[in-house]
Amino acid sequence: MELEYKTISCLEYKLYADDLRSFPLNQKVEINTINQYSYCIAEKDAEFKNALLNSEVLLPDGVGMTWASNFLNGHKIRKIAGADIHEYLLDQINEAEGSCFYLGASESTLVKIQNKIKKQYPKIRVGSYSPPFKPYFTKNDTTLMIQKVNNFKPNILFVGMTAPKQEIWSHANKKQLNVNVICSIGAVFDFYAGTVDRPSQFWINLKLEWFGRLIKEPKRMWKRYIYYGGVFLFKILKIKILKRN
Repeated sequence: MELEYKTISCLEYKLYADDLRSFPLNQKVEINTINQYSYCIAEKDAEFKNALLNSEVLLPDGVGMTWASNFLNGHKIRKIAGADIHEYLLDQINEAEGSCFYLGASESTLVKIQNKIKKQYPKIRVGSYSPPFKPYFTKNDTTLMIQKVNNFKPNILFVGMTAPKQEIWSHANKKQLNVNVICSIGAVFDFYAGTVDRPSQFWINLKLEWFGRLIKEPKRMWKRYIYYGGVFLFKILKIKILKRN
């Protein structure tokens, strides 16, 4: 399958570096996002890394990745957050009077999402399913999840089961899912439902959305942004030094 859009190679990955209007919607496309945290986790998890490497679309969802692209290769790309691609896709399928399906999160969160979709995007047919909350899905769990999606026949499937579980699951079951676009967007489910507040536009404009999340949830986010931020910086500096020698 040939997809026509611009990418930039960075840290083994091909990052999406085009306008969202160039986004392919009428072909089988698996969308994932990558940031400094997921990059570090993927270095220790071969299955997760394989899912990211084999995404048709891999969005640079973090200033760490955009900085690394510029620092290592001189390629300037812009951050595209999961919330950005979610909004864009909803706009597109509302215009086309299409459908989407939300797989993941709690039932109460999914109800809030569906109610909001009906108000903001009245032309969209929306479905959802809350899978069991567990570290690993059984074969029966996965079979039921696929049936729920395929019976609804959505144009777009949004998957929100946290990384790396959502990316691994989506990639492993891509061929069995009867949808065009599979988009793993994790925290966006909670942001859109309003169960977790996304940092304000003030922090987003300053390219410090990560800092806004750290302030709101320090106990949960410190390791992701402080510890893995340090690990990521060390890895990038090491790569830069090796390239010079």
